[in-house]
Amino acid sequence: MAKKAVKPLKLIAKKTAKPGKAPAAKKASANKKAIVVNPAPAIAMAHSPSVLDRLWAVVLERRHADPAFSHSARLLSRGVTKVAQKFGEEAVECLIEAVAGNQPALVAESADVLYHLLVLWVSAGVQPSEVWAELERREGVSGIAEKAARRAMLPGPITRKIP
Repeated sequence: MAKKAVKPLKLIAKKTAKPGKAPAAKKASANKKAIVVNPAPAIAMAHSPSVLDRLWAVVLERRHADPAFSHSARLLSRGVTKVAQKFGEEAVECLIEAVAGNQPALVAESADVLYHLLVLWVSAGVQPSEVWAELERREGVSGIAEKAARRAMLPGPITRKIP
């Protein structure tokens, strides 16, 4: 008995009217039934990353505020070295909660890491658009290939890191 050839599913993007939500995809077929396939879990698309842009703008605005009344101003007044140290501390706390499997604490610590990263960017003069452009440049490129190309372009000794 000959096996029937199986055709791969062809996905078609389905447009949505709501901004900030990823379009769903559906199975293209000759019959009238379509199977909807979500490209990512709904929770991943429930909130927009533009909140990071808004938070960055607030931190940028607060750099000239009174450190007695603004946590961001207090951090920024201490200089990039102390801001970087604080970012590192928050990152370690995030890692601890991830390893412990404590998801609610991991979410809270992740928010702290992102906030302190934005404070670090402001302190170091980095614009979010620079980071977004770098992420877009890397999009669709193999992580291994991208890292090898980056290593070839960077001056100085290669650091020893976990592969």
